Amino acid sequence: MLHPAGPAAATIAEIWWVMLVGGTAILALVLALLGYAMLRRPGPSETPEGGTRLWLWTLGLGFPFVTLAALTVYGLVLGERLLPRPSPDLVTVEAEARQWVWTFGYADAPGLATQDVLHIPAGRPVDVRITSRDVVHSFWVPRLAGKLDALPGHVNVLRLQAAAPGFYAGQSAEFSGAGYREHVFTVQAHDAASWTRFLQEGPP
Repeated sequence: MLHPAGPAAATIAEIWWVMLVGGTAILALVLALLGYAMLRRPGPSETPEGGTRLWLWTLGLGFPFVTLAALTVYGLVLGERLLPRPSPDLVTVEAEARQWVWTFGYADAPGLATQDVLHIPAGRPVDVRITSRDVVHSFWVPRLAGKLDALPGHVNVLRLQAAAPGFYAGQSAEFSGAGYREHVFTVQAHDAASWTRFLQEGPP
């Protein structure tokens, strides 16, 4: 997930790195203030109450509020990129989980289905309509997009896109009974010619 191969995964990785840097900076500041408070001794002319009040309002309340507000706004703005929005070259596929197989269908080729290998075109946005027949599981391709649950009787839509042709591993990310570790799949991203051939002839 820290080696993204598509715009959605790149957005998630960016958020992750910013949150890591921000969290590390906040932790370093807290530890520095703790060390300062433990080692420092007030001088004879200082008023402890006044100094305590200043620390409380500035670094105790002001700094966390400003920092958390900035991170929240940043996360919401970048999170908008992950929403499935209309696109002229959008591809729609179906993903159905069951113990312990993923079955994929293709709106551009009715009747065509594959098991445990999801085929998509590279360089085009893909909406994956995720559901499940009999198990609660997670659909997750770390290098292409975030994670979304597969729930019986419900459809969740995940937008993903592969920047280049290739194979991308799907991960088993939610415990759902014995055998869940083998509940994995692969995403194969095709170039334009290979995608057209797949839709016409199916997998080789």
